Amino acid sequence: MSALESAMRDEWGRLLALLAAQFRRLDLAEDSLAEAFESAARTWPADGVPANPPAWLLTAARRRALDRLRAEAVAAKSLPLLAVEAEITSNARRVLADAACDQFGAADERLRLILLCAHPSLAPESGAALTLRLVLGVPTADIARLFLVPTATMAARLTRARRRLAGARFDVPVGAELQARIAGVADIAYLAFVAAYAPGSGVDVVRADEAAEALRLVRILREVAPAKFSDDLDALLALMMLQHARRDARVEDGRLVLLPDQDRTRWRLSEIADALEILTPLARRAPSTPYLLQALIAAEHSTLTNTDWSRITSWYGELEALTGSPVVRLNRAVAVAEASGPLAGLEVLEGLELPGHRLPTVRAELLTRAGRLAEARAAYDAAIIACDNVAERVHLTQRRDLI
Repeated sequence: MSALESAMRDEWGRLLALLAAQFRRLDLAEDSLAEAFESAARTWPADGVPANPPAWLLTAARRRALDRLRAEAVAAKSLPLLAVEAEITSNARRVLADAACDQFGAADERLRLILLCAHPSLAPESGAALTLRLVLGVPTADIARLFLVPTATMAARLTRARRRLAGARFDVPVGAELQARIAGVADIAYLAFVAAYAPGSGVDVVRADEAAEALRLVRILREVAPAKFSDDLDALLALMMLQHARRDARVEDGRLVLLPDQDRTRWRLSEIADALEILTPLARRAPSTPYLLQALIAAEHSTLTNTDWSRITSWYGELEALTGSPVVRLNRAVAVAEASGPLAGLEVLEGLELPGHRLPTVRAELLTRAGRLAEARAAYDAAIIACDNVAERVHLTQRRDLI
């Protein structure tokens, strides 16, 4: 990875947060930083990489921002020229004073930017897309691929989200609002992560690179959020690490490989060990939360010995009581079927309604195991019709044809 690529990956969100905090304009901060990276792409190959690449980029972006403010102020002609120049001079002095400070310990500024992207005025998917773009610097085309829309559609969605935030405050909220906003960012990260590992349509089985970006967002949030939120963020991080550690075994020859059939030697055991190191003390001291319960379930699935389905069933029961989620109930049915047989699992599914192909898929699998083959074929047919992901549809067709 080149120095410029490393800076884009590791410093984009930090630099953008600093610029947005100083100039209080997201559009100005983003455009100026993008121009600074473009300038670096032109000059670094010829002049050499500077000793401190982030500082170089920040200085270049600040200069561009001030140039644009000067041009806008003069063009507006709403202030006498001397007042315009005075304001520009004041801004320049403030920027130079800030530059003398420790620019790269700006956790508070990154938190401001992250929380801004989780503003309640934005729909969750728009917040997720904007967070990936602004905090992590993920290209718009990659975000579009993750959310299964054309690049132009995603670009327009990001533009609308930026406009909606045009008048939003950059202050860090307090109390219940801060708690809700951090929970929103955590949900945004997990939404992006799940979308990467369960593409609703298209030809990809998984999108591990995009999942890694969502995981990186949780690491950043965990780093900058107040300590009182650490337990739930640790639980989310452990959950995502455990799931991400199985990425190499999820696909074989372009085909989806379900968890029971995965080659466990291809799991990244060091990553599982790191996740368990985070999770173990939490399980002893922290109260049950949705992310902690899901992490405990993922940890049980990550063992190299026999899975304890009774424990998983119990955790899913707690999770369903906390969330009331039909998806959780669907997963509990699978666990109950493993622990007590397919008929018990089918009983849990009674009366459940859920759009998409997941519910008829599970019903088809359990009906097959129960020997009710005609009903199983009909359920598979319903799942195939409802499934837009090419790889999963092939998998479902193959399963149905085996009956």
